[in-house]
Amino acid sequence: MTIFGLRRTLACLAMGAALIVQSSQALAVDILIGYIQWQPDPGPVLSNVLPEPEDAGLRGAELGIDDNNSTGRFLNQKYILKAVVAADETVAMAALEALVAEGIDKIVLNVPANTLQAMADRATELQAMGTRSGGRQVLLFNASAREDHLRVRDCRPNVLHTHPSHAMLTDALAQWANSRRWTDVFLITGATEGDLAWAESFRRASKRFGLDIVEHKPWTFDADLRRTASKELPLFTQGPDYDLVVVADERGDFGEYVPYNTWLPRPVAGTAGMTPVAWHRVVESWGAAQLQNRFTELAKRDMNSKDYAAWAAVRSVGTALTQIQQADADSVRAFLLSDEFELAAFKGRPLTYRNWNGQLRQPIPLVHPRGLVTQAPIEGFLHPKTELDTLGYDEPESQCRIQQP
Repeated sequence: MTIFGLRRTLACLAMGAALIVQSSQALAVDILIGYIQWQPDPGPVLSNVLPEPEDAGLRGAELGIDDNNSTGRFLNQKYILKAVVAADETVAMAALEALVAEGIDKIVLNVPANTLQAMADRATELQAMGTRSGGRQVLLFNASAREDHLRVRDCRPNVLHTHPSHAMLTDALAQWANSRRWTDVFLITGATEGDLAWAESFRRASKRFGLDIVEHKPWTFDADLRRTASKELPLFTQGPDYDLVVVADERGDFGEYVPYNTWLPRPVAGTAGMTPVAWHRVVESWGAAQLQNRFTELAKRDMNSKDYAAWAAVRSVGTALTQIQQADADSVRAFLLSDEFELAAFKGRPLTYRNWNGQLRQPIPLVHPRGLVTQAPIEGFLHPKTELDTLGYDEPESQCRIQQP
């Protein structure tokens, strides 16, 4: 056996011994975690973009449960997922009440921003009533909504965010563009609410990191570009000289056709071309290949950002319970927002929650469909506490203060 192999064996034995000792002090219990998914039908898109899997998010939560049980079995703890995929918002809200009535006080949500806020408020009402939750707090994890206002002014003390915000994603892109000195930007914006929110966030990031939007054009056409992109897009992207084309098209109505069809030979980024994401199949460093393989075995497809955010939420609960041996939402929330919590999440550094708005700090991969370009924060962008807080709204920029339940 090599020295490396011996050290690895000794480390594994030490870890096993620690778990055995800890299991003697652990609370033997079944830990139920809820999961509610409802996403409105986005309607038909005007390109050949691959649709998001219908089980995006759910499979990530299931993998999180499997990972929690890998450790939990040493501590006589069993994690169980209670999942509901709702047909509409009314069913989703009823599912929340049903889960709380069962005594489930930790719930992962894959729902739109307005539904998330309504659910958070309803959970607070149920806590105040005390008839369904026993007066306990219900802790919700936002695993899909990216809207900045949820982290800046419309925060809820009972909500933590494991999905990156629009600001975190666009700050990552702006840092990269600045580092490459591609500072003159041609911005193309779609017409949906998500497109407009993404574009507004990118404008903020541009000012923050020294980019200049030299041309901004809204995409107002409803034509099918599969046959006409090579004629229409070069004309559409005529304008002042620019270094980079940034696309805000979350549904994929036109953005897939922008690369290689611009008037000037320029790179394309944003929601098409090179994209900032929470997760992508091309992320393989820092042990991520192991996570990717386990997910593929479970779901028979690649892991995406919603899967990763749901996995991170479930793993946050499992990591907390392993450390504090208390299963109630109040204790879990307090630990997650403390300086003691760290989540090992295959991104090269431990992740923590911002205690003013509940956002999970995390690096942002910048990817194209077949490769990882880089990962933000980019070297050289400094912060007095952690470089991860150069992504998204920092504490002085947010009105939220959720430290107290």
